[in-house]
Amino acid sequence: MESQVSNGKMLHVVCINENRKKPEPSSHLGTLMKMNHPSSRMAMAPSGSTSSTKTERKVIEKNRRNQMKTLFSNLNSLFPRRNAKEAPPLPDQIDEAINHIKSLEEKLKKLKVKKESLSARKRPFSECSDSYESASASRAPQLQIKEMGSALEIVLISGLDNQFMFYEIIRILHQEGVDIASASYSVAGNSIVYIVHAEIRESNFSFGAAKVTDRLNRFVNELSSEIEVEPELWDFNDLQPDTWAF
Repeated sequence: MESQVSNGKMLHVVCINENRKKPEPSSHLGTLMKMNHPSSRMAMAPSGSTSSTKTERKVIEKNRRNQMKTLFSNLNSLFPRRNAKEAPPLPDQIDEAINHIKSLEEKLKKLKVKKESLSARKRPFSECSDSYESASASRAPQLQIKEMGSALEIVLISGLDNQFMFYEIIRILHQEGVDIASASYSVAGNSIVYIVHAEIRESNFSFGAAKVTDRLNRFVNELSSEIEVEPELWDFNDLQPDTWAF
């Protein structure tokens, strides 16, 4: 009996399950078609796209603010040093930048005016200096001869463009049979001072000194007659001698 009852229950359950309606395949297909319909997708899309757009805007705004902070920081570093530890508000920084730029423009204008005035003063001075140098270069030479027994000390002062005179004096001394012990020169401003120490040989001692002196004076006087003499303008400060040994 228990087995029959149980079999009867089982049969009853099977019948009930068989009597249930199975879902039609068309219902699943319809649902999928509705989900894939363009209108359904358009209705679902706005929520995701709106959130992504907001995120992009936030990122752009954040980058813009960071860039502005960097620019203001660079601008603030160009100002003169302040005693305050904290920087002023941004509007105050902008006003300060404007005022600072205006002050720099004013300083630049003043410096340009000062430069022009200094350039105007420098022109006549340079012209005067050039004329003085050209005059001193063509100044008449001076010759001084000292006789100390058989020894001679010859001092020649000439301009920078009359260096050939020194070589001519050396040539004359050699022609007259005078031995040159030493020779030196010093640059003094726009002039050159030559000093020659020479020794007259014993064979020419009786008349050699007078002959040498006369010949050297004639050589220098011929040049001096062509040039105006201005001895008070000669400058002998800061002599830097160089010596030649013979």
